[in-house]
Amino acid sequence: MNNLNQKIDPQQWAPAKVDAGEAEFIAAPSLTFWQDVRSRLWQNRPAMFSLAFIILLVAAAIFGPMISRHTYFDQDLKLSNIPPILQLYEVQNEGQAATYFFLNSGNFKLYETTEDGELKSILRAKRKDLINKRHIYEFGERRIFVDYSTLPARIVDADENAIDAYGTKWNKTYWFGTDSLGRDVLVRQLYGARISLTVAFIATLVNFFIGIFYGGVAGYFGGNVDNIMMRIVEVIATIPLTLYVILMMVVLQSGFISIIVAIGTVFWVDMARIVRGQMLTLKNQDYVDAAKTMGASTWHILTRHLLPNSIGPILVTLTLLIPSAIFIESFMSFIGLGVSVPMASWGTLTSEAVETLRSYPYQLFFPAAAISLTMFAFNFLGDGLRDALDPRLRK
Repeated sequence: MNNLNQKIDPQQWAPAKVDAGEAEFIAAPSLTFWQDVRSRLWQNRPAMFSLAFIILLVAAAIFGPMISRHTYFDQDLKLSNIPPILQLYEVQNEGQAATYFFLNSGNFKLYETTEDGELKSILRAKRKDLINKRHIYEFGERRIFVDYSTLPARIVDADENAIDAYGTKWNKTYWFGTDSLGRDVLVRQLYGARISLTVAFIATLVNFFIGIFYGGVAGYFGGNVDNIMMRIVEVIATIPLTLYVILMMVVLQSGFISIIVAIGTVFWVDMARIVRGQMLTLKNQDYVDAAKTMGASTWHILTRHLLPNSIGPILVTLTLLIPSAIFIESFMSFIGLGVSVPMASWGTLTSEAVETLRSYPYQLFFPAAAISLTMFAFNFLGDGLRDALDPRLRK
């Protein structure tokens, strides 16, 4: 009863005061479609790391060979198969500075270095004992033996005691080591990135324009035009892509231009199908009918209305086609149908390294890692673009 008789303050029922500025306040900022795409792509960590990796890779491929003191074609057989990580040994002589060197397990030779791992010169053996399988080196009054009677080779002193390594240093002269001809692996790796990425980008751009034009025309006109054009696409698609490229390369002869032409002539099939599907979906929209009513030409409708609204799937497909082109180019070069020597691509580097895989695995590791990381980067970026461009995920 006391609660029923309690008086209520009339001020509690007074209307709330709302200022004009507060009435117009928007809790979240209004973003355009591309601003929202950029924001969501920025929040996708794998896609952004992949984009940063691709930018660094392109910059390294362009400027790396220019600033390096080595070239991709210079050969020095005395410095063949130098590893990127050096196991240094130290020899102390009375009244003289210490001498640092490392043993190349491939040719059983010693190379003089600095304490930090900078390569200086090859050391000449005083005598080679082929019967006992050892090389004899002299450092002042001290004599060192490279014993390769049992593998792996070892360094012993005059008393047949094994000499322990001084330490492990990174090769400051050849960061990625050298190949079987004494060429710098790092510069050839960067030059190979230039070749592989150039082939992939040019072939993808060619496919981009052919696929958009072909798929756009087929999807927009439909009917018999669509049936004839897509039957041609199906005939091309029935031939395995790798086999077709191999046949084209055999006819055109191997080379940089030939592999671009070979990939570009058949790689547009997937893009054409994607664009055709988008045209079939969008050509019945109201804004297309409005454009027709206003007298817009077919070319105007395709370029100003349909293709801009299909840019999302087109960009995603384009991003995913690049790693496929890189893989095809690498495979062609691996089997000997790519660029010719002394030019290098990741495929040729891989092919050359297979022969010395057991003795020098680092020569295969670097190009194989480059191919794998680049393909992963483009695939992650493509997945990020697909999610960012999906309007159903827009908040």
